[in-house]
Amino acid sequence: MTDLLPFIAGLPKAELHVHHVGSASPRIVAELAARHPDSKVPTDPQALVEYFTFTDFAHFIEVYLSVVDLVRTPEDVRLLTFEVARDMARQNIRYAELTITPYSSTRRGIDEHAFMAAIEDARKAAEAELGVVLRWCFDIPGEAGLEAAEETARLAVDLRPEGLVSFGLGGPEIGVPRPQFKPYFDRAIEAGLHSVPHAGETTGPETIWDSLRDLRAERIGHGTSAVQDPALLAHLAEHRIALEVCPTSNIATRAVADLDQHPIKEMVAAGVLVTINSDDPPMFGTDLNNEYAVAARLLELDERGLAALAKNAVEASFLDPAGKARIAAEIDAYTEKWPAGR
Repeated sequence: MTDLLPFIAGLPKAELHVHHVGSASPRIVAELAARHPDSKVPTDPQALVEYFTFTDFAHFIEVYLSVVDLVRTPEDVRLLTFEVARDMARQNIRYAELTITPYSSTRRGIDEHAFMAAIEDARKAAEAELGVVLRWCFDIPGEAGLEAAEETARLAVDLRPEGLVSFGLGGPEIGVPRPQFKPYFDRAIEAGLHSVPHAGETTGPETIWDSLRDLRAERIGHGTSAVQDPALLAHLAEHRIALEVCPTSNIATRAVADLDQHPIKEMVAAGVLVTINSDDPPMFGTDLNNEYAVAARLLELDERGLAALAKNAVEASFLDPAGKARIAAEIDAYTEKWPAGR
């Protein structure tokens, strides 16, 4: 796979499943922790490596929320957002749909209008200065219940920022049934937003079915357990409902025992539209380039196979048709001239 790393590094890419706070690099997390010394999060970037070692999914959520608590001001929000885009630019990510949980910030006292202004200012600066096009997915933190769902829907619909394209549901799946969130997804969909809930990461296929039936999901976050149900795989393939697959994340949170047992190969074999994503990259010691290298090994891909995988993400994105065509053409041009363009 090392022979493919230079190709992957230069490959134009889109990313569809990556979390805002979860993308904070150790440098940024350490800086935020230093700003807020009452937090238990380490201020030493090296100590963060150990801090980001998870025993299970519940432990991951606990650590994740401790980092969320570091984002307390609009200035924190703007800094984080732009720095995430800077890391994306280094990986040749041309377009990303960044999952943001505004409830986590507004409930900590950040003014909702200031929050929206901060992410939008960072989005416009990232496109102008870094060439990275950002769009937002506002997601409900499932563990916070229906109060969070109501607030997230209100913020998404009533204060809708220009970059917002979709509405999601994250957090733990166990003990958080998907159907209860139907009214909130209905409201978001009626307002023109796309439905992209997490499902089937730490629960079985029924959670994915619930998301399709009740939340009208257009893509599924993770969907790891889909392979347990052939009828579900067939449905996903027939309707081109993409899975946002995050291999290293699934290992880090113990959703999958090890990479060799990851079900991505069965997903692809069933004809499902699979996209590759990094989820919470610094927390899992990865980035999108590494996830493409992992996928190349698991799926036995060459350069053209990796380019096709990159185009899957473009197809499954909510970018406008002209934007999709532009990135797809860029992927094709890059692949055609490889290795001459090295």
